[in-house]
Amino acid sequence: MPPADLPEPTTEHPQPVPAGTASVLLALAIAMIAFNLRPALTSPGPLLSQIMAAYGIETTLAGALTMVPLFCLGLFGAAAAWLARRLGPERVILAMLIVLAAGIAVRGAGPFVSLIVGTTLAGLGIGIVQVLLPAIVKRDFPGRTGVMTGIYTMMLCLGAAAGAAFAVPLQAVLGSWQSSLGAWALPAFVAALAWLPQALSHQSPPPPPVRPGRLWRDPLAWQVTAFMGLQSCFAYITIALLPLILEEGGMAPVRAGYISAASIATQIVSALVVPSIAARLADQRGVVAASVGLSVAGYLGLLYAPHGLAPAFAVVNGLGLGAALGSALILIVLRAPDSHVATELSGMAQSVGYVIAAFGPFGAGLLREASGGWTAPTLFFLAICALAMAAGWGAGRRRLVLTPS
Repeated sequence: MPPADLPEPTTEHPQPVPAGTASVLLALAIAMIAFNLRPALTSPGPLLSQIMAAYGIETTLAGALTMVPLFCLGLFGAAAAWLARRLGPERVILAMLIVLAAGIAVRGAGPFVSLIVGTTLAGLGIGIVQVLLPAIVKRDFPGRTGVMTGIYTMMLCLGAAAGAAFAVPLQAVLGSWQSSLGAWALPAFVAALAWLPQALSHQSPPPPPVRPGRLWRDPLAWQVTAFMGLQSCFAYITIALLPLILEEGGMAPVRAGYISAASIATQIVSALVVPSIAARLADQRGVVAASVGLSVAGYLGLLYAPHGLAPAFAVVNGLGLGAALGSALILIVLRAPDSHVATELSGMAQSVGYVIAAFGPFGAGLLREASGGWTAPTLFFLAICALAMAAGWGAGRRRLVLTPS
C-alpha cells in the first residue's frame, strides 16, 4: 500500500474534546508549562565562565554540568508513560512542575552539591512533563495538532531564549549567579498553579498500555527516536558552548550572551511555523533536510565568520534549530496512530533521545580540552548533524508506528 494511503487506526476510547473557553485555557496552560521547560537548561550557559571560576572546574567538567540535566531528561522521561497509566497524566504533570520549581530553587542555594541536586530535580520534572504534553496535544486538539505543536515548540524556544538572555541581567539585579539561576523557580510555580484546574478536573482512567516491546522493535520508532536525540544533541552543543566559543574569540561576555540568546530567540519563528507546515505535507523529509542544513550553516558562521556577522548567523542558526525541534516533536505526533501510542513513542523518543543528547556538550568539551581548539568539536558537531539527517530522512516518510508498511 502506498504511504499516502495508509489508514490511521486508533485504539483510543472516545473522549470529550475541550471546546470554547476550556480549550483556550488548556492551550494557555500548555504554553505556560512549555515556557518553563527550558530556562533551567539555558540559563547556566551565559554564566558558565563564572561557574567554572567559582568552583575551579575546566571546560570538560563544565560540559558535564550541561550533561547532567540532559541525562536526567532521558533517564526520568522513560518513567513518564508508566506514571501516566497509574496516576493520570494531568496529576503527574502537576507533581513534576512542583518538583521542577523546587529543583530550580535548590540549584540557586549556593554550594556545588546544591547545584547538582537541584539540576537533577529539575531534570526529573522536565523529563517527565515534556514526554506527556505531546500526547495531550494529540488527544485534546485532534484537528489542530500542527498548530498546537507549533505553539508548544515556540514556547519551549521562548523559554530557552529568556533563560539565556536574562541570566546576566538577573545576576546584576540579584547580586549573584546563584540567585540568577534560582529566580526561575517562580515562573515554574506559577505554571503549576495554571495547570491545577486540569489536574483536578480531568481524571478519566487511562486505557491499557501499548506493549512496549512492540514499539521498541519498530524500525520507524527508532528513526523518530534517533532524530529526536541527534537534533537535541547538536542543539545543546550550540546552546551550551556558543557563549564560550564567542568569548574565547574575543567577544565581550554580555554581547556573547545576547548573541546566544538571539540564536535561541529566532527559534521561536521556525518552531511556531514549521510544525503546522510539516503536518500538511505528504512527508516531512524536506523539512528535516532544511532544518539540519540551516543549523550547520549558522553554527559554522558563528564560529568562523567575523563577529560583525554574528547576529545574521545567529538568526540562521536559530531558524535551523527551531525547525529541527519542531520537526522532531511533530514527527512523534504524526507517526503515532493515537494519543496512547503517542505517549509511549514520546517516552521512547525523548528518554533515549536525551540520553544521546547528554553526551553532546560533554563530548564537545572533552574534545576542546584535548585538542586546545574548536576544530575537533566542530567535526564532532558535523558528524552528529549528518547522522541526524539520515535518521530524519527515514522518520520523515509518511508511515505509522506499529503498522505494516
